[in-house]
Amino acid sequence: MDDWDTRIDAVWADDALTDAERIVRIDALAAERSDDDARALFERAGARDSAGIEAEAEVLYRRALAEGLDEEHRPQAVIQLASTLRNLGHTDEALDMLRAERERGGAFGDAASAFYALALVSSGDPVRGAAIALEALAPHLPRYTRSVTGYARELVDPPR
Repeated sequence: MDDWDTRIDAVWADDALTDAERIVRIDALAAERSDDDARALFERAGARDSAGIEAEAEVLYRRALAEGLDEEHRPQAVIQLASTLRNLGHTDEALDMLRAERERGGAFGDAASAFYALALVSSGDPVRGAAIALEALAPHLPRYTRSVTGYARELVDPPR
């Protein structure tokens, strides 16, 4: 991790900052990089997203993804953009993005599942949302993994 990453992490870790202060600090760090730097765009988007300024965050997330993010930050940007889209009422697009990210798997597969479940609830399908959330949770349980997985599947495909 370079110095820039350390400074970005410090801004995110500072719980004493207001949303507006966090945006100012993130923007100042982003200004150290080029206007088309994917990571800087991603951090600027996240600051606005965290502050509830979803319309501005959406544009920046899309730019960050278009510029190309590394495999640590790309899935985060997809999940965060999809969450923003859900909040803006674009649930179908959010569902498509999250479904694709879940299928990719990887370190953020469970996070994608959590936000996919939320988007399903927002789309009017809370039972399927609960099933997705339970399936993502099941492998992390100290016991009952098989039972919870089975019950989750029965929510959307009941036995006959």
